[in-house]
Amino acid sequence: MDYYNEIKNELINNEVYKLVKDYSKNKYELERYYSVGKLLIEAQGGEARARYGDGLIKEYAEKLSKEINKKYDTTTLKRMRQFYLIIEKGAPLAHQLTWSHYSELIPLKDINKIQYYIDISIKFNLSKRDLRLKIKSNEYERLDSKTKNKLLMHKETTISDFIKHPIIIKNKYDTTNISERMLKQLILDSISNFMKELGEGFSFIDSEFKIKLGDRYNSIDLLLFNIKYNCYVVIELKVTELKKEHIGQIQVYMNYIDENVKSIDHNKTIGIIIAKYGNEFIIRYSSDTRIFNTTYELI
Repeated sequence: MDYYNEIKNELINNEVYKLVKDYSKNKYELERYYSVGKLLIEAQGGEARARYGDGLIKEYAEKLSKEINKKYDTTTLKRMRQFYLIIEKGAPLAHQLTWSHYSELIPLKDINKIQYYIDISIKFNLSKRDLRLKIKSNEYERLDSKTKNKLLMHKETTISDFIKHPIIIKNKYDTTNISERMLKQLILDSISNFMKELGEGFSFIDSEFKIKLGDRYNSIDLLLFNIKYNCYVVIELKVTELKKEHIGQIQVYMNYIDENVKSIDHNKTIGIIIAKYGNEFIIRYSSDTRIFNTTYELI
């Protein structure tokens, strides 16, 4: 089989097709690159041998760059080869994504990680830049191991599953030794990003939400509402290690919201404590399964 001319024809067809203003243009491009990747593997004698010799790819790249387009260099052909391999190993050929999206995903080694980023790219219509930022922030690595297992087994997830560990917060101050008020201001400065760190479906209600307990006023650091799970979310911020008294405090606030704010058609309020340092035993021995905790990292 004349692999070079087969590859050349696939890429020429792609160049011609790209000139056509058609909704399926992106689908066609991905399918052509998949075919090229497959041909490259076969030309190199299979996946095992392809790992050890790139001389053939270099030869093809030099000819293709001259005869078709300079962009078909060695790096691009290697990406097409890897693109074919990740599709064969289980990642979907998602036509909603572009080749630019897949170029961000190809360097990742874990097929489950790739699957996660493909899913969220489609679900949230992520641009290439958005996807790159999520990968750079290690979003998948910051998911709980139980959440990763649920995704792998296609099990139903809950509101707490996509809370990142830790939550990344941009720091405009010259110190990392910040107060709770400073931490809250950093969050409010980028509230949209903060809610994305918590997961899906969050909307902002108020900061310093006032509540009256007897003849005394208290304030909830942040009050959110989750549209997907139809419930209020109480956020408490701590610049110390998680302590047992924090559980009691947020529990009172959650019960207040349930009794005085939520409607009958809302689900029970949940609470999230974001502390500088975690303490797994405090949460483990808390009897209230509506309370969750995570930590934060300033960058």
